[in-house]
Parts: sequence; structure tokens; C-alpha cells
Amino acid sequence: MTATGTTESAGLAWKQRMLEELARGGDLLCLDVLGQQFVVRWGSVVTWQQRASMSSAWARCVSSHEPLLPPVPAEPLPGESFTASVTCTSTKHSEGTFQLAAASFEELAENLTSRLTVAAILANAGELTMLHACGVADPATGAVVALVAKSGTGKTTAASVLARTYGYVTDETVAIAWDGSVVPYPKPLSVKQEAGTSKRQASPDEFGLQPAPALPYIQSIVLLNRVEGARHMAPALERVPLADAVLALVPESSSQAEVVDPLQSLCRLIESVGGVWQVTYSEAADLPSALEPLFRLQPATQTEWAPAGAKSVQEPQIPVGCIQRTTPKDAVAIAGDLLIMLDNQIVRLSGIGPAVWEACANPVSLDGITKYVGSVHGKPEGYREAVAGAVDQLVAKSILERASN
Repeated sequence: MTATGTTESAGLAWKQRMLEELARGGDLLCLDVLGQQFVVRWGSVVTWQQRASMSSAWARCVSSHEPLLPPVPAEPLPGESFTASVTCTSTKHSEGTFQLAAASFEELAENLTSRLTVAAILANAGELTMLHACGVADPATGAVVALVAKSGTGKTTAASVLARTYGYVTDETVAIAWDGSVVPYPKPLSVKQEAGTSKRQASPDEFGLQPAPALPYIQSIVLLNRVEGARHMAPALERVPLADAVLALVPESSSQAEVVDPLQSLCRLIESVGGVWQVTYSEAADLPSALEPLFRLQPATQTEWAPAGAKSVQEPQIPVGCIQRTTPKDAVAIAGDLLIMLDNQIVRLSGIGPAVWEACANPVSLDGITKYVGSVHGKPEGYREAVAGAVDQLVAKSILERASN
């Protein structure tokens, strides 16, 4: 049989399985989430109306691939009658299946959105820079503005307002490739309801949101700073200093520590979009006019950062009486400060901190550190005590390591 014949046979087999599933009362939901393929199979308690509502809510993420058929959802447990099973065919990992169960359909739908997002993020870890942000794009140019914020601080509201004019890219994760292209994730909007209830998964069409353009790319990154409980105020847009921007973005990113040279990569991204902005506002309705300039090309910023020295060779055993810095995932120097990433933790060193860290590239005594810091910063009264205190703090933060007795 030819390769073409094999492909056609596989396609016919898939269609036959689909027909059999439909005949049993099933309704598969095939989705593309950040480039990862998922198939959702509903449990018997989920009604046709509820299945149709989810098909509508996820319509902009529908996949045309022919993935594996998920197994029948697990039998419902008392108090968790609404079920679904999900199969993932990842480009990075082998196929996997997980089961979902909830007391209500709304809870099941919210759990599904969360699990799909997490699974897709994990599959793309180290490949994409993924900001916890809503993203909207100029429909004519594809220029994306990413609005970064913590959960519950206005991303979905901002997306629902801005995407009536601009293309809706996502209200959850702006995923940026190395070349600046953005992978759209036009998921359902998770809409808050009364306290104590699950968020409703609403279709972007319900809010009249515009579709994302075909080739979106990152143009600007903005920190959302919504001021609540105050009288109406005109939105204010200001540029954020680079070190502050990096410190703000790392906690609001997913798996950034798994990117090669995570801090350097983030600095390059920030530099490529002309820096990070912050918008302070009280009403989301004011955002379209305030952010309009950021959909245009921003003036390039002057390079303000540099990799922070060569990586030290970690001794298997530090000589007695010596101190050495641990090997960080990455470190960058910005305007006299030093940002160091250890695993997912990021620490900012100022004052004498960078000099202390530089002195410890190789095993060195406290006296040697003190002499080096004195040569850089001078020797004011009490500087020896200051150096010793800084060393103790950096050892406590696992940035430096002291020889064990």
C-alpha cells in the first residue's frame, strides 16, 4: 500500500471511530492549545446543551488534526457526577490522558480550562517565553500588546474591552517565540460570577471580540496597574526601568527558568520592544485610547544590561575557610545592580552586593572578599562589618556557599 493509501485509510478509520462515538451519545472536542493537540470526551451526565456551549466557547481553538480517541471517562463518584477524559498528543511529550470530575458542569468547565492551559504551558517550557497576560493585536499589522497582571487584577476585563477593536489573542498566556512571533491562545473568557461559584467559560463571540490576525508578533509589553476604590482618574502611561521590569515579569511568566539564559533572554525581549510600560488606570474603558500608541513601533532603547561575568567552576569541595558563589541559572548586570536567578528565584543585589558576588567566582576567604570590595567601593569606617554581613545574607539566600567544617 502506498503512503497516500495508508493516510487515507487512517483518515477513514478516524471518521469511523468518530461516528461510533457519536452513535454512543458522545461528542468530542478537538482543540489546539499553544500548539499542543487535545481531545476532550464528555461523561454521560454532561448534556448536549452543555457540550454545545463548550464547543462554542472553545470554537477559536478547534483543531483540524485527527488525534487519538480518549478513553471513556471514569465512572462518576458521589458528589462528582460531571466527568470528562482528555487525551494530549504533545509535540514534546508522548501521549497522555487525564480524567476530570466535578460536582457541577460549571466547575468541570473551569477545571478543564485550567488543566489544558497548564498542560500546554508545561509542554512548551523552555521553548517559548510565556507571560501571564492578556494579548490584543492590531488587525492590520498583527502587532500584539501584552498586558501583564496577576490573576484577578483585570486581564479578562481589559481583553473584553480592547478586543472589540483589536484582535483577541488571549486573556491568559501570551506565548512568544524566539523570533518575536506570538502563538495565539483565544481561549474562552473566564468570567467571574457570584462569590463562591465557578467562573463561567464564555465564548469570545459572546463579547463581540475580534479574531486574532494571521501572523501576530509582539510589539509592546505593559504592566497593568488598576487602581480600585478611587474616583475616576485619567490613565497614566510610563516606562518601567529595566531591572524593575525584569523583576516584575519573572513572577508573571511560566517556566522562564527553563529557557536558555532566562534573564538574558528576557532582557533581549524587553529591548526588542522598546522597553516595558506600566499603565495606571481606574476604568478599563479608558485603555483603548491610552494604549493606542503602543501598537506602533517603539523607539529602540539603549542597551542597559550585560551578562554578569563568566560562570565559575564549582569546586567539588570548597577549601576550609573559603566561600564561593553557587552556579546560577543566569545573571545580568543592569545599571550597577545585579540580578541573579537560582532555579525560579530571582534576587537583586545592589550596593556592595555585586562586588561581593564577583569576588566569589572562585573559592576565596572572607578577608579576600573584603579586600576586593574595598578596592571597588573604598574603605569607609565599618566596611569590614558590612562585607561580613552581606556575605552572611548571600549565604542564607544560597547565592554564596561557605565551606562546611
